[in-house]
Amino acid sequence: MDQNMTLEKRIAAELYSYQGRMSVFVDDLRGSTVEIGADEEFETASTIKAFILAVLYLQASRGRADLEEEITYEASQFVDGSGMLRALGVGAKLKVKDTATMMIICSDNIATNMIIDYLGLDTINACIRELGFGRTVLHNPLHFDRYDKLGTTTPRDYAALFAQVAKGALVSKEASAAMLGIFRQHYNTMLTHDFPQFYLDCEETGEPELIWVASKSGSMNACRNDGGIIHTPYGEYVIVLMNKEFHDIIEYNDHPAMVYGARVSRMILDQILACEGKLYLK
Repeated sequence: MDQNMTLEKRIAAELYSYQGRMSVFVDDLRGSTVEIGADEEFETASTIKAFILAVLYLQASRGRADLEEEITYEASQFVDGSGMLRALGVGAKLKVKDTATMMIICSDNIATNMIIDYLGLDTINACIRELGFGRTVLHNPLHFDRYDKLGTTTPRDYAALFAQVAKGALVSKEASAAMLGIFRQHYNTMLTHDFPQFYLDCEETGEPELIWVASKSGSMNACRNDGGIIHTPYGEYVIVLMNKEFHDIIEYNDHPAMVYGARVSRMILDQILACEGKLYLK
């Protein structure tokens, strides 16, 4: 019997009592990965918004979108759920870049529909494929009363998006830097919930910002997902956690998917710090 306590075995042990299915993809950006169900398809929920952002910057780089152009919130774009645009009301005008920023940092669903209409659903899917995310599809705009599915992706595709951002290779170095700035404003709970708070509260402690996160999460009845870039003093790594087949569809901070996801994320952080930026000592 193999007695070697690999990282994959330790993750499996952590998830032994989890009544759900979690897939994991971690890339230390130095040639090593952890892959558990990395090619399984998942409902994207709001993680599709990260792909839409990438398409927007791709089209802007080609002159087919203008980040400074004003677009108008129309009644047809209304949808319940997360966001702030509902408070502004139909007829509100925002710059494309500001709309896309709201799509990410507060996961605004109306802002997302505005950007989908601005770019076009078919164009979005064509550009997602062109960018190399062959298992990711935006099926519909956000209208939960009309459509059961929003999008599908895999942990591998989602990790690849953030790996390209981290390397400055998603669309361009400048576009990657701009998107990184937007992702850094996004609040999440799964990836950082179990991190030592000392590292995350440099404004309170006065210490240097040793760890920061650039991410986008997503939750629907069918899934609880999170993924992004974790910056450490040794460099960055990418982590994606996607969950499905759990029994409790209600969304709350202590949902089992969030609890177990946070444990796995902390395990990866500890491994990276112990190995000084790498997944494995070599």
